[in-house]
Amino acid sequence: MTLDNIVNSNIAMIVIPIYFASIFAESIFNHFFHERGAGDLKDNGVSMGLGLVSAVTNGATAFISVGALFWAQQFQFYAIPLTIGALALCFVLDDMRFYWHHRVAHRCRWVWAMHVVHHSSTQFNFSVALRQGWTKHFTGTMMFKVPLVLIGFDPVLVLFCGVINPTYQFFLHTELVNKMPRWFEFIFNTPSHHRVHHGRNPRYLDANYAGTLIIWDRMFGTFVAEDEEDRVDYGLVKNLDTLNPLVIIFHEFWNIVKDVSQRGLSFWQRLLYLFAPPGWCHDGSRQSSEQIKAEYWASQSDGALADEPMSVTTAKHV
Repeated sequence: MTLDNIVNSNIAMIVIPIYFASIFAESIFNHFFHERGAGDLKDNGVSMGLGLVSAVTNGATAFISVGALFWAQQFQFYAIPLTIGALALCFVLDDMRFYWHHRVAHRCRWVWAMHVVHHSSTQFNFSVALRQGWTKHFTGTMMFKVPLVLIGFDPVLVLFCGVINPTYQFFLHTELVNKMPRWFEFIFNTPSHHRVHHGRNPRYLDANYAGTLIIWDRMFGTFVAEDEEDRVDYGLVKNLDTLNPLVIIFHEFWNIVKDVSQRGLSFWQRLLYLFAPPGWCHDGSRQSSEQIKAEYWASQSDGALADEPMSVTTAKHV
């Protein structure tokens, strides 16, 4: 058993019972007191089942990422002593690492094929947090952790921060919490911010990638606030019509295979079907999220202009 498995196993013994107790409590509360977020029991069951299997499959293949971190340790520029300050700094840097990992997961189809599983539910509650792909150590984005080791952090500390972050994120998947205090909403990721991230509404696409700190989205221009007048519609741009776990897990990988194997494509086009943003296609028959958003905001702008009273200056040019 690797050191990573020991760390993860000890934390799992604590957090997994908390996860399931939270899911049960939220379900009871939603059923009796809170209409939003109640969800479907079958969908909840699929999410939890996918999560349990992902813990096994991703745990069994963790040696790929863990091995890379310990291999990189020999090339460290400096070994940072293990202190509370080092833990805090590592956590903040790892949180920024998660932001970019998450952003790539939405902008690179190869990684999206794994991450799409998490967005495949049309509901939003604690059980959705467990709906995870089974192939995260094969996407390559876990290598984003390597620079943290190279600048001096112990691999065990990096792994520890990488476990604490998703534990915080679990509790973002709920509709029970409306808004946190303004100062908290400004600095930290919250259920409101993360609801936006799970929205299929055009205004909410590709927004709020943060793990713990929402400041990264504010800094890098991907922050979108939840609009009460545009209630979040959860799921994918084109939702799946099945709860078959194998279809949910592998459907996008299969779609990639079908696209890449089309006849008459250039080598470059085949690469783009693999690594370009989801929705890219060589013949323009599909739309990327950027195109969907651009059309939406153009229509909003046109509508606003149509509603404006004609001024004297404008009338001269009509």
